[in-house]
Amino acid sequence: MTIEWRYTVEEDLGILSVAGHLGPDAARRFTGAVGWVLARGTGPVIVDLSELRGWSGEGQQAIADAARRLTEAGRSMELAAIPADGSLVPAGDCPPIPVHADLNTALATHGAPQPNGHGTERHEWRTSGWPAGTEQRA
Repeated sequence: MTIEWRYTVEEDLGILSVAGHLGPDAARRFTGAVGWVLARGTGPVIVDLSELRGWSGEGQQAIADAARRLTEAGRSMELAAIPADGSLVPAGDCPPIPVHADLNTALATHGAPQPNGHGTERHEWRTSGWPAGTEQRA
């Protein structure tokens, strides 16, 4: 089982949305998505886990590794809507990872427009298997 992802750049922040199960087989794909994020956009990155069905220890480690990579590049990472089946417990050398109840709360923290906002410039990339009907902006 793997994940699908979508990366959206809006103004001065990025949103990396992840769907599926972030387990051992999907950790490499997530790491690749983070590489995509690093190559595009600036500012903080919100990792939206609203469509994530669950994660393993390896998936949680991939999240912590992503926080380190982003911090090294001068960007911060936040999580929105972590799976109910586990909490992220990063290692002591991991930068702080703020956790928000959902994407709207995370966006509000940054003063960003809520979903279906208008007038903002955005760029979006996604895997071909991104679930239909999960658009975050109209």
